[in-house]
Amino acid sequence: MKTQKFNIESSQSSIDWTGRKVTDAHNGTIDIKEGQLTLENGDLTGGNFVIDTTSIKILDVTDPATNAQFAGHLASDDFFSSEKFPAATFDITVVIPKSDTNYHVEGNLTIKGITEPSSFDVTLNQSNESLTASGKIVIDRTKYGIKFRSGNFFKDLGDNLIYNEFELNVFITAKAV
Repeated sequence: MKTQKFNIESSQSSIDWTGRKVTDAHNGTIDIKEGQLTLENGDLTGGNFVIDTTSIKILDVTDPATNAQFAGHLASDDFFSSEKFPAATFDITVVIPKSDTNYHVEGNLTIKGITEPSSFDVTLNQSNESLTASGKIVIDRTKYGIKFRSGNFFKDLGDNLIYNEFELNVFITAKAV
C-alpha cells in the first residue's frame, strides 16, 4: 500500500463564500492557511485544512466604506469572532469513494471553537507530484453560535432575515511532500 501526503499550497487554494438573505446575497473569498491531504494507492483517505477567518473579503460590495463596515461586522462576535478565533478547521474522519475522482467526505468542522459534523462531495484530480480538490460545503451557521438575524432566534425580521445556511466552495491545490 502506497501512502502519499500532499501539503496544501495556500497561495494556490481558496474558498469562495456565499451568504443569502431574503432580498439579496453576498459573496466573497476567504483564505486557506494550511493543511494536508492523504492518499493511499491514489485514493483520498484523510486530511485537514485550516481556514484563516481574518482573511474574509467581500467581493460584491464595491463602496470602500460600506465594504469595510461589512467586513468588520463579519469579523465581529455577531459572526466569526475573528480576533478570538482566527482559524476554523475541517478534519476528515471518513472518505467514501464514489468513482475514480469523486468522493464523499465526512469530518469535523470547527468554527468559533464549536465542532460539528459536516459532509460534502469532493472532486479530486491527481498528477504525480500535485493534486487539485474541490467541493461545496453547505453550513448551518446557527450550529456555530452565529445567530445574527436568524429566523430561528429572532421574530419579525421581515426583509432583514439572513438565511441560516451559507456555502463555501473550496478549491485546493496541494503538492506531494
